[in-house]
Amino acid sequence: MKQTGYAYAYGAGTIINAISTWKGAAFGIDLKTEAEVVLTNDNKITGYIEEGGDTKLIERCVELTLLRFGSKSGARVSTKSQIPIASGLKSSSAAANASVLATLDALGEYLEPMEAIKIGVQAALDAKVTITGAFDDACASMLGGFVITDNKNRELIKREERASQVLILAPEKKVLSSGTNVLRSRLIGKWVEMAYREAVAGNYEKAMTLNGFLYCAALGFSTEPMMAALELGIEGVSLSGTGPAYTALGNPELLDKLQPVWERMGEKVIRTRINNDGGKACL
Repeated sequence: MKQTGYAYAYGAGTIINAISTWKGAAFGIDLKTEAEVVLTNDNKITGYIEEGGDTKLIERCVELTLLRFGSKSGARVSTKSQIPIASGLKSSSAAANASVLATLDALGEYLEPMEAIKIGVQAALDAKVTITGAFDDACASMLGGFVITDNKNRELIKREERASQVLILAPEKKVLSSGTNVLRSRLIGKWVEMAYREAVAGNYEKAMTLNGFLYCAALGFSTEPMMAALELGIEGVSLSGTGPAYTALGNPELLDKLQPVWERMGEKVIRTRINNDGGKACL
């Protein structure tokens, strides 16, 4: 047992938001959350988030991981992140995955990635920071690449790797996933199902753009950032999660044109890329 463990996981962008149908799709982005877990003898689990915020999720991740191996240790868990919080860029999934992996590292134990993901998903449900468990987001964060999932059955349907740059419009406003209007999201379910079928067929850009317009309408977000991207020839742009961030996929030349347009909207703009590697313990 090492006593101290370190790990990281990544944020993600939305292709299909799973709230409507329990079927989701997402892609890993190269923005990282790091976690440190120190095992203690006091039987208490305490958390610290460098950016501030509720520590229930990361504490529950550590607790469930310790229980998995019958450990009676206490722990201190801390995280720091490059991912804007409560923006739809899967900061909770990244924090959960990193905390689980860091606890495993501290224990000197190993779980298959899907088993580690499921611990974080259960912790997110227990901490009430998600509606569906965000299994799709957790898979994209932990595994990297593009993933398609059945969130109700916690099943990974498909994963593949692609290279692409990503542009993110990240408003300062925070939107908690747990506060989303589920009823309005369910009303668009049959159309979201059409977008999901496009994702399964590998038409990720088409799928995410359909998803974006549907959820902007259901949740009351502006479609102007999306229209600006489409006007420049970008085919993949969406509201990410339940907002307020938007993500766009495209070649560098098109994103070069979109970046100043989004910057003129007065919000933070982040340039990054698809992450295909996923989360890991820090060796």
